[in-house]
Amino acid sequence: MYIVLQVVLLAVGFGMLIKGADLFVEGTSGIARKFGIPQLVIGLTIVAMGTSAPEAAVSITAALKGNADITIGNIVGSNILNVLIILGVTAVITTLAVARSTIRYEIPFMVAISVLLLVLGLDGTITLTDGLILAAAFLLYLVYLFRMAKKKPEEQAVPNRQHSIWILLIGAVAGLILIVWGSDITVDAATAIAKFCGMSDRFIGLTIVALGTSLPELVTSVTAARKGNADIAIGNIVGSNIFNILFVVGLSALITPIPFAQAFRFDTMAAIGAGILLLLCSFRNQKLGRSAGWLMLVCYAAYFCSILF
Repeated sequence: MYIVLQVVLLAVGFGMLIKGADLFVEGTSGIARKFGIPQLVIGLTIVAMGTSAPEAAVSITAALKGNADITIGNIVGSNILNVLIILGVTAVITTLAVARSTIRYEIPFMVAISVLLLVLGLDGTITLTDGLILAAAFLLYLVYLFRMAKKKPEEQAVPNRQHSIWILLIGAVAGLILIVWGSDITVDAATAIAKFCGMSDRFIGLTIVALGTSLPELVTSVTAARKGNADIAIGNIVGSNIFNILFVVGLSALITPIPFAQAFRFDTMAAIGAGILLLLCSFRNQKLGRSAGWLMLVCYAAYFCSILF
């Protein structure tokens, strides 16, 4: 009876994620059209920060409870999975157009701050000073996004008579709540099922929990791409990874020093490699196609095998 309940909860969690992502993408893209805000900016900010809520909650709560050693693993692991699995799966489903500014600025910036995280962690700890550096970089990133939005006058506000701004806003907030809540239910149920089946805690952490905290990004990116909002799909992942490092790790380090174990160096280098792969795959044609998606999935399989064995 217990396992049946967990399977039902797992199905409910996935349902909440799917419906939440649909509401969230509809609401945010509708708001973007009404105010003339570029879809890319929405994807890099609101959508990215919203879908990073599980990672932020886990990492910041861990820091507050004195379990800060899980912060780096959670963030770096999620960032690798975001690029290789989520964009890989999304690209296999549908070809993703990548904005020129994303290729020129956002993806290289994501790679650069991953390198910065590795450098800051070489002494074994992300200190208060390191946290201030990351927080300052996050503020600079927000300034860049603001300036980018101001430089895109070609996207004019589009009146939307079907839904008022308040309906769109309520839909976006409701979608975000469903995404975060659904992710929590899904992770708890999947973990319970895995333990019932005798899987190890390490295996659970490397697979179910890591994927669970990235489920909002996965569902939101696939939904956005299928609705033709490719800028939100790509911007969601790139912005989420930037947000994870600069805001989540930065804020956690301001609360308490974050241990950076030597093993994390390999994981961080894998995250850097994933970002470089994304740049190389999208640089030539400004698209992320099916072949690139399969390549990303194969690379994640190789990374997974390397940390498992």
